Amino acid sequence: MSVRINPSILSADFVNFQREFDSIASADLIHVDVMDGHFVPNLTFGLPMVARMQQIAPVPLDIHLMIENVDRWAPDYAETGAYSVTFHAEATEQPVALARKLRAIGSRVGIALKPGTDLDDYLEILDEFDQLLVMTVEPGFGGQALIESTLSKVSRAKRRIDQEKLSVWLQVDGGIDENNIERVASLGADTFVAGSAVFKNPDRASQIAALRSAAERGHSHFH
Repeated sequence: MSVRINPSILSADFVNFQREFDSIASADLIHVDVMDGHFVPNLTFGLPMVARMQQIAPVPLDIHLMIENVDRWAPDYAETGAYSVTFHAEATEQPVALARKLRAIGSRVGIALKPGTDLDDYLEILDEFDQLLVMTVEPGFGGQALIESTLSKVSRAKRRIDQEKLSVWLQVDGGIDENNIERVASLGADTFVAGSAVFKNPDRASQIAALRSAAERGHSHFH
């Protein structure tokens, strides 16, 4: 089981994206939080900005849409050439139809669940996705502490992925840092979004490497 470290640019210097992107070139993907001020109470980047990021990013983009009306907008983000587009289960009535549309465009596709959203409603359709994102904080702002009660979702999702032999990445996002990444990896998560945990260190490459090795240690304890 390989691990992926995806720094969230929510913690980056928005005025110097080229420099910030270059500083995390050793990451597996770059996590881009698109927020509309409606689905979550924060506003970040829109489509033109993401299209431009796509042109300068040293590694593939992992787009996380925290927006309403994803059925309308998600395909446009896939059309930018994004490697992966994740939308929230709570923002669509037709997750499978939308997933198939994004895959047809050529993007990997993920489904994200807020802390209060029941995993059981989505276990049956996991095979329609390339990634399940378990939010370990309420989406909207960086720098929050991980909500412990969300971790049972990670282990339950991992059990289903293994039972069904699915090739679904299991991503966690929210409060992930060097103090908890090993434990979260030991529950079966393999893809880790880390914002402030990466950007607080002037040497981003060594921080990414430290997070990766801690996650790999966690995986070695996974049963």
